[in-house]
Amino acid sequence: QVQLVESGGGWVQAGGSLRLSCADSGRSFSMYDMGWFRQAPGKEREFVATISRIEGSTYYAPSVKGRFTISRDNAKNTLYLQMNSQKPEDTAVYYCAAASRFHGSYYYYTEVREYDYWGQGTQVTVSS
Repeated sequence: QVQLVESGGGWVQAGGSLRLSCADSGRSFSMYDMGWFRQAPGKEREFVATISRIEGSTYYAPSVKGRFTISRDNAKNTLYLQMNSQKPEDTAVYYCAAASRFHGSYYYYTEVREYDYWGQGTQVTVSS
């Protein structure tokens, strides 16, 4: 059973930084590819970043590449998203998610439908 709980959201000025965490209370965190998504008001949920379960390889949306860093600590069952140089357009509810199906070490899960478990979300607001 996977239960994901995000934390670390809040308010930040443009150019600032925040680090989100996503803790899994289950015992199989290392068996999942993990991802971060975000959803702004009136918009669809969009992919932000993903990290693989085996190699820890990462893949980012173009809008955040070079500013955000996804990482995981399998010993702590925790996923992270370090967000630097934030912009007002980063304002959204951020969700972490876990994908159970395995398509290979270098397959990147970027679609909402590919993820099986979701956290409740944490609000990030970036002011200009």
